[in-house]
Amino acid sequence: MTLLVTGAAGFIGYHLTEALLAEGCDVLGVDSLNSYYDPALKAARLKRLEGRNRFRFQRIDLSEPEAVAALAADNQDITEVIHLAAQAGVRYSLEAPFSYVDANVTGQLSILEAGRLWPRLKHLVYASSSSVYGANSKVPFSVGDRVDDPVSLYAATKRAGELMAGTYARLYGLPLTGLRFFTVYGPWGRPDMAYYHFAKAILEGREIEVFNHGKMRRDFTWIDDVIAGIKGVLAHPPSSDKPPHRIYNIGNNRAETLEHFIQVIEKACRCQAKKLLKPMQPGDVVETYADIEASRRDFGYNPKTTIDEGMPRFVAWLKQYHGL
Repeated sequence: MTLLVTGAAGFIGYHLTEALLAEGCDVLGVDSLNSYYDPALKAARLKRLEGRNRFRFQRIDLSEPEAVAALAADNQDITEVIHLAAQAGVRYSLEAPFSYVDANVTGQLSILEAGRLWPRLKHLVYASSSSVYGANSKVPFSVGDRVDDPVSLYAATKRAGELMAGTYARLYGLPLTGLRFFTVYGPWGRPDMAYYHFAKAILEGREIEVFNHGKMRRDFTWIDDVIAGIKGVLAHPPSSDKPPHRIYNIGNNRAETLEHFIQVIEKACRCQAKKLLKPMQPGDVVETYADIEASRRDFGYNPKTTIDEGMPRFVAWLKQYHGL
């Protein structure tokens, strides 16, 4: 019995792997270790996992179907998959669009095809994104809302992944669950995300760019709450559904203003931000806000951490990691 975690050297993948190993699970981690952001951070996460009992790692690019098929053939004991590997970032999709199709479409297809090769597979959980809600103006965002109006290529590729999963569940009976994550933050996080960039810049006395003149709202979700959600849904495959495919929101069920968010970071850093107010960026949205009622009902998801509690913990890690 082995769990496969793709993107194991990524932010969420690293924390999930830590949690699974702590529970005594056998974990096979895969990652391409690409250079979208500093590979040294990915290497540092991976170093904390390698050498641990019950953990194995393989460096694989999921956009190479032959490599994924070989992985599947060599690991027939896979019982559960948590597919987190992806090309992340909304704004970068304007610069490198093909990398998003490679990772988020071809990579998703490779994992779905591999799912057909694992005879003992019980559940395949994959990462989607709150970005699929696009220009939706109804809040909070519910999984029943329309998601046919993406405002970025990143969002379009994530929605494509959901559609492909639904098709494979229908055609082949694969038990699949998609998770739409809402702005996950915490220690060992991604340096391309606003919370990380803002906190580091404030600590270093540098200016931060505040888009849409700060008139934005985000549903910030603490990493430990996200990991609890993933573990919860993993234990509840949609086996009785026809087709066996479900989608859930994983958020904090709070829409925080950007102004308040920056104030929380300033307080945690004990420094005042130097703000450069700028207009809205292409591909961005004004607000995200998760309706998590279905997640609560079906697998007991119950996020507990507010940004007032989480950000100081993140800033403490940031200072230690960067020696600030």
